[in-house]
Order: sequence, then C-alpha cells, then structure tokens
Amino acid sequence: MFVVFRTPTKETSVTLPVKTKTEVATLRGPWKVSFQPIRGAPPSITLDKLASWSESSNPGVKYFPGSGTYTQKIDAPPDSFKKRAHLWIDLGDVRNLAAVTVNGRSLGIIWHAPFCVDATAALKPGANEVTIRVTNAWVNRLIGDQQPDSTTKYTFTTVTPYKANSRLQPSGPLRPVELYSIMDM
Repeated sequence: MFVVFRTPTKETSVTLPVKTKTEVATLRGPWKVSFQPIRGAPPSITLDKLASWSESSNPGVKYFPGSGTYTQKIDAPPDSFKKRAHLWIDLGDVRNLAAVTVNGRSLGIIWHAPFCVDATAALKPGANEVTIRVTNAWVNRLIGDQQPDSTTKYTFTTVTPYKANSRLQPSGPLRPVELYSIMDM
C-alpha cells in the first residue's frame, strides 16, 4: 500500500486496523453439479468432494467443455454476523472462471486468484443456498474427440493441435470451498 500526503505532515507512520480472519464453515460435499446439455456430460451428478472434471471416470464429465453449476446449502451461524465483520466465500482454486450466487443474489464473476467473493450482503443467519457456475476451456473436449473409442464428435476445428494423448487440463473447482469472516479490530 502507498500512502500519499497532499500537504506536509509531522506524522511519519500510519497504523492500519488489525484484521482478524476466522473460519466459519467449510463446504466439503456432497455437491450437486448440473452440466450444459448437448456437450456429452450427463444432466447432473453428485460429487462427494470437489475434484477436477478431468479426473472423472465418466468420459462425458472428463472431457466436458462449458459450464457446470454446483449447488449446496450452507449454514451461517448467527454469531458470524458481527458489526465490522465481512463474510467471504473462498473457492480455493478454480479452472477457469466462476460466477457465484448466494440466495439468488449474484456476487460477480471471478477468474483469477484469490478466488474469493464478499458475501456479507447476500448471506443471512441460518440456511443459505450457494451456487457456483464454473466455466472451463474447450481443450479437454478437443482431446476427448480424438479418443479412439469416441463415438460422437462434439467439436470441429480446421486445426487439431490436441491429440488423444495430450494432457488434460484441470477443470472446475479444485479445493473445498470455505466461508470465513474478516473483522476489523
């Protein structure tokens, strides 16, 4: 941080408020995940824990391109809602971008670290619904279409930079989602 003084001052330092981070909850699973239609994935699956789509044993999920929507309920303890406290949702690591909604209220789109959104205005004490819509790149689908046992081709390109043995890219949320509180002291 830079502090710029427009007029001369005798102060030589500025003390910023101390912030305290407290973990409120971890959303581990199960997660209901629904996928865009006509791209090879099943309409929905349930995951016990978050992992890359490319690690799935289901080829429709493993090679899926597009958006998958994760939903789960979270219980926000009433004592988390304190004056001067902000409640944040930390997605950990996401490939490639995520749109976060809490109780129907959009909290924005995030596409780089830290994958965190301020959920203070959307959360309420008690039960809340968290929706995370994750969108990946088309690389895995291009690789999936090159597989020898692939019966349906979902993509068409004039250039084929990916082969059947190309490395799959991580996709989806990759770590447990955490709810934490940041409070100014």
